[in-house]
Amino acid sequence: MEPEKIIGAFYRGEPELCRLLLKHSLQVREKAFQIMERSKLPCGRETVSAGALLHDIGIIRCHAPGILCFGELPYISHGTAGAEMLRAYGAEKGMDLEVFARICERHTGSGLTEEDIVKQHLPLPCRDLLPETDEESLICLADKFFSKSGKMEEKSFPAVRRSLEKFGEASLARFDALCRRTGVDASLPPLEQLPEETVAAYLRKTL
Repeated sequence: MEPEKIIGAFYRGEPELCRLLLKHSLQVREKAFQIMERSKLPCGRETVSAGALLHDIGIIRCHAPGILCFGELPYISHGTAGAEMLRAYGAEKGMDLEVFARICERHTGSGLTEEDIVKQHLPLPCRDLLPETDEESLICLADKFFSKSGKMEEKSFPAVRRSLEKFGEASLARFDALCRRTGVDASLPPLEQLPEETVAAYLRKTL
């Protein structure tokens, strides 16, 4: 399975957005690898790699001009939009992409419960969208260390916790549970900066 080929099918003609997506996704992949090594979770490295590259594929369908997204859906829908895109692509190509569709729809925040969705009137399916598998948990957690806006630099562990506090105690408790499951705490060192040539090489493979 070639995630770059799948991304290319949706991002052809959008080189700048694709570059942004790939940079973020590669950052998340490297953080997921780092956490996987520390946690000793029995994850498949290829699944984690492809899942990290595909987890945000749905941003192209959303409206977030600050990160070059000019679609129609609200940004919080990018996970479920990505899941729909992968399921449709898989059905067309005869590929089972359900593992990656689930990673897409379950990485928002520290996961969302049906209660969260109903109480906050979120434009999402009314069901739990929580990370359940090791791969889903790993990518959900790694994603919290990076933003697609600004300088796209890695956040510190305290900064990640603070960013989730605003979503309430339940969201923070789920994040803390993910950290306990994976052995992540403030001692986790930051990654080295991702070389721009790495991003450029992936962009050439994708488009």
